[in-house]
Amino acid sequence: MTLIQTQSRPADADPAHRMAVEVTDEAGPQVCDDMSVEVALAVMAAAHTGRLVVCDQDGQCTGLVTHAELAAVRDSSDYTDRVRLRDLLGDHGSFTSSVTTMAEAEHAMRTRRLGALPVVDEQGSALGILALSR
Repeated sequence: MTLIQTQSRPADADPAHRMAVEVTDEAGPQVCDDMSVEVALAVMAAAHTGRLVVCDQDGQCTGLVTHAELAAVRDSSDYTDRVRLRDLLGDHGSFTSSVTTMAEAEHAMRTRRLGALPVVDEQGSALGILALSR
């Protein structure tokens, strides 16, 4: 897990022009996309978190899943124990670059109705989570 160091900016700098990586929360647990829903829920419970960053076999971020999404899938009539996280990502396979401005990231999140979005580096590794404030 990589800790993000933010750079100091002048107090009068426009917050909309700050880079997304400067205001991210820690990425938290990262799991492989071949993990089952039940195991992912157990990882969340053990980590006391409501979301997981999902990565592929190469360690590149492929998206984010939340406890609410996984619980809804598990409780649906179509659920089987063969459902994997990669099957669920759909639009949640979204992420943003570390060089995206806050204004751009916020616009994308609001347009896609996402509460949180992983921030990735040039290699696709998750650096942190950008979350909209309520």
